[in-house]
Amino acid sequence: MIPELTRPSVYMRDGTRVEGVIQAMRQAGANALQVISDFDMTLTRFSYNGKRCPTCHNILDNSKLISEECKEKLKDLLNTYYPIEINSGLSAEEKLPLMVEWWTKAHALLVQQKIKKDLLSPVVRESSAMLREGYQLFFDCLQEHSVPLLIFSAGIGDVLEEVIRQAGVFHPNVKVFSNYMDFDENGALQAFKGQLIHIYNKREGALLNSGHFQELRDRHNVLLLGDSLGDLTMADGVYGMENILKIGYLNDKVEERKESYLKAYDIVLERDETMNVANAILHHVTGGQ
Repeated sequence: MIPELTRPSVYMRDGTRVEGVIQAMRQAGANALQVISDFDMTLTRFSYNGKRCPTCHNILDNSKLISEECKEKLKDLLNTYYPIEINSGLSAEEKLPLMVEWWTKAHALLVQQKIKKDLLSPVVRESSAMLREGYQLFFDCLQEHSVPLLIFSAGIGDVLEEVIRQAGVFHPNVKVFSNYMDFDENGALQAFKGQLIHIYNKREGALLNSGHFQELRDRHNVLLLGDSLGDLTMADGVYGMENILKIGYLNDKVEERKESYLKAYDIVLERDETMNVANAILHHVTGGQ
């Protein structure tokens, strides 16, 4: 039905079911659809020309805004907690307190740096962060058909928004739920706002923002994009859900994690740095041939 689904990098546990969901979504049309996505390593590339691309946190960690001492401490945190995050032998419940610990410590270190708001834009521009190939088509198609794109990220909202803005696709239909910086009157980082959003509580972030969700009440079909098992709960706050199609990017430790991804996601994309599959599905659902 959709040629992109037959590519060698595309895996499906139940292709017949996937086709059925896509058909149901097409019949309901763009007006019944919403897209819920993670950001880092989902909308952004995992690697480019064999080199790892940075996450929102990495953009800051690698920048001139951070002292060498702080960089070392952040690297130590990454080396300690990232293996826990991707360890398929641990449950979400076991990982949860450790992820909170990681993000809280990292945020505290960043606050100590008194990062200046007006320096975020050049730092993003100088970084090697990039959205996945085909991003323009993805964002523009959603905007053209007035389909809301909700981005839930454990990253840093200010940095995330700057990446999208600089790519020229921060359209009015895009809503971001993330960790936002709180700047003092001199434009220096003094804290992070509100409740910490981390990899395992994104749905709570959604539910906290339920005021926004009134406008989504008639959108019962969800296309969900993620790159970790923690992303699977992002749609838990959706009202009256009828159909959901979950697309998972399997970027790293492929053999070790493939089985758990195939159990959890409807479509698994192995080392795929493009938006081709999502774009093909959107084209079909919004009435393209």
